[in-house]
Amino acid sequence: MSMPSPQSLMHLQTASARRAGQGTSAKLDGATLRRMLAFATRQRGKLAVFLVLSVLLSVAGVITPVLSGRIVNAITAGGPVSVIVWLALAIAGLALAEAGLTLVNRWLSARVGEGLIFDLRTAVFDHVQTLPVAFFNRTRTGALVSRLNTDVIGAQRAFSNTLSGVVANFVSLLITVGVMVTISWQVTVLSILLLPIFLIPARMLGGKLARLQHEAADHNAAMSNRMTERFGAGGATLVKLFGSPRAESEEFAARAGRVRDIGVRVGMLQTTFVTTLTLVSALALALVYGLGGWQAVAGRMDAGSVVSLAMLLTRLYGPLTMLANARMDIMSAVVSFQRVFEVLDLKPLITEPAHPTPLPGVTGRAADAGAHRAGTQSAKDGDATRTDRTDRTVARPDSAEVSLAFRDVSFAYPSAAEVSLATLEEVAVLDERAGQEVLHGIDFEVPAGRTVALVGSSGAGKSTIASLVPRLYDVTAGAVELGGVDVRELGFDTLKAAVGMVTQDGHLFHESIRENLRIARPDATDAELEDAVHRARLDEVIGRLPEGLDTVIGERGYRLSGGERQRLTIARLLLAAPPVVILDEATSALDSTNEAAIQHALDEAMHGRTVLVIAHRLSTVQNADQILVVDNGRIAERGTHAELLAANGRYAVLYRTQFKEG
Repeated sequence: MSMPSPQSLMHLQTASARRAGQGTSAKLDGATLRRMLAFATRQRGKLAVFLVLSVLLSVAGVITPVLSGRIVNAITAGGPVSVIVWLALAIAGLALAEAGLTLVNRWLSARVGEGLIFDLRTAVFDHVQTLPVAFFNRTRTGALVSRLNTDVIGAQRAFSNTLSGVVANFVSLLITVGVMVTISWQVTVLSILLLPIFLIPARMLGGKLARLQHEAADHNAAMSNRMTERFGAGGATLVKLFGSPRAESEEFAARAGRVRDIGVRVGMLQTTFVTTLTLVSALALALVYGLGGWQAVAGRMDAGSVVSLAMLLTRLYGPLTMLANARMDIMSAVVSFQRVFEVLDLKPLITEPAHPTPLPGVTGRAADAGAHRAGTQSAKDGDATRTDRTDRTVARPDSAEVSLAFRDVSFAYPSAAEVSLATLEEVAVLDERAGQEVLHGIDFEVPAGRTVALVGSSGAGKSTIASLVPRLYDVTAGAVELGGVDVRELGFDTLKAAVGMVTQDGHLFHESIRENLRIARPDATDAELEDAVHRARLDEVIGRLPEGLDTVIGERGYRLSGGERQRLTIARLLLAAPPVVILDEATSALDSTNEAAIQHALDEAMHGRTVLVIAHRLSTVQNADQILVVDNGRIAERGTHAELLAANGRYAVLYRTQFKEG
């Protein structure tokens, strides 16, 4: 293994400094170490071979200078030529073997590193999917994504770079010093005495580089977050409507300017580092050639030994420098692991029962996860199942009679400390106060095939009630039942098959219309997709799009109008056809014409199904079998439209407010 060039050492110093700001405060406790090793053991075979090859490469790097010195001695001694030739062939063979080992070692390094990244990323991704909605409501998306990218890659370096570097450089250092001592201990000692001239400035520069790189990383992260928020369709629209482009530009330019200035200072520090390394190397070589040459002339050392010492010296400072920075690299990797484990240690508040209770008429079946990861296949007419995003395949019945009931339900939102992390919210300390109770003694039943509407002022608790049915949250007290079974006793597959929901702001992915629809039913045929689109009164809209169902609709569906986006989410519900339907302001984004058109499709989708409707516009719920008036988290009134008007209570006030004359 040859000594790294000044440029590669500069890169090492910069990489170490970049992570020093967070790495120096880490502590390698036993629990973290055991968890790190647990991930490493999955790659233990490749990792063991990788470390052995790293040691062999270090040994090969020391043998070459020794053979070179013998060639010089053979030349100065006048032969024989055969010895010179064999030594040259040995050096050539060693070089070939070293090249081959390097390629194999690099392949193993890539396999170990990328394998660790795969294990960590999939572990975090799968775990995050189990976390409650409250977690996503509090977390900054960019900070969470960083855990899957920056921190996972930082953890990977612990094994593919740092670990091998420590082992290889330690072995190389021992062998190099040992061989140099056998040649001339005096020259070796004097050469090592020059080491502080190099290490002390290097450590000083490393500290400055750490602070500058940490500041630059903070500024870059802030700029990245700013661009993510401002470059989205919603953020860009907000800035154009209310923001000041000049103020946005000035703030961005201020951070970019600071990063520019830091870059200049870092460049000068790196140049100083390289210059110092070059100077010390030159001084050390001058010492070897001067002292060694004097001893050679005096007959106390041969010329070949002088050459070997000079070549070995070039391999001495590299390992010393890398080992000096190893602690910084190891601690930064520990920090990355700890930040990944921090997410993995978040406990899901909503868990699937170990032995789920079946729901009559509704079944769910887990799909083959491997088939999903291997890639999805195009749908075929008549397919019974298809893998969806959550590695599930759900068999949905054409019809099922499932009742819905709330049994004396109370609910308080979880505290931040229960569901979130301060580092993901980018706050100093999480609010540990328990949430105040927002629902009090909610008790009602929706018989199978009937419709119950929830009405009331904004903030009364209607959407919170609806969110308890599909277990976006779990009740604090009481129970929510489907078909007489507590939803907490149902499997996730069964619950997804039983309940379909259209929210006020139905989310759409930056994918095609076809893919957005098949989220609800991956096994749907093209005919079924077209039927759902037709029933949602979207066929004319899709007919005008350039690629029909395969048209990509942009982030959050911004290529469609508000009403078209809402109708697409309703089409998704029509395609899923669950026995229990929840409509949370499903027609809020529609004008009168669109609302009348879609109401017919909704009536068709709701026919024979259990429906819970939330609406501000009372005209959409007048025909409900029962209307519940929610006020401050309680059911204030209940009855039919006519009964509630006759009671002249809260509902009557809301109705007159919306339909007053004049």
